[in-house]
Amino acid sequence: MHALRNLEIVWEDLMEAFENGDQDLIFFLDRETGEVFSVPAEYEDESFWDEVASQEERFLEIPPFDYGQERQLVHAFIQRLTNEGLKAMLTRAFSGQQSHGRLHEILAFYPEEHERFQAIREAFLTDRAAHWLEEHDIYPPERF
Repeated sequence: MHALRNLEIVWEDLMEAFENGDQDLIFFLDRETGEVFSVPAEYEDESFWDEVASQEERFLEIPPFDYGQERQLVHAFIQRLTNEGLKAMLTRAFSGQQSHGRLHEILAFYPEEHERFQAIREAFLTDRAAHWLEEHDIYPPERF
């Protein structure tokens, strides 16, 4: 178990890491400085990877974006809609292969629902990041 630690972290950088869906990037949090940084997954600097491996207590790999949880979030959002026409449209879009992009395209015509979905998604990502930090005994002084 790690010592409890107050760590100054740029929240926007951490959220960007949690939202990252690019499998070609790996994000890390430096437990000493609070810096969030990324490197290409195929980064060929062996000394960098050796340092990360030898200091795994210091450099925490930030988990990649979770598309499975995103789909559950979208599904729950759609089920709670009261506008039956919008609900039917999003249900059809959600069952397609590129549902995430279609969802935002459709919701662009429904600004209040789009804003509500964005707030739900942001709260979900914020909660996921906060739990991850707590799992590693990190408590930013000013959280979100």
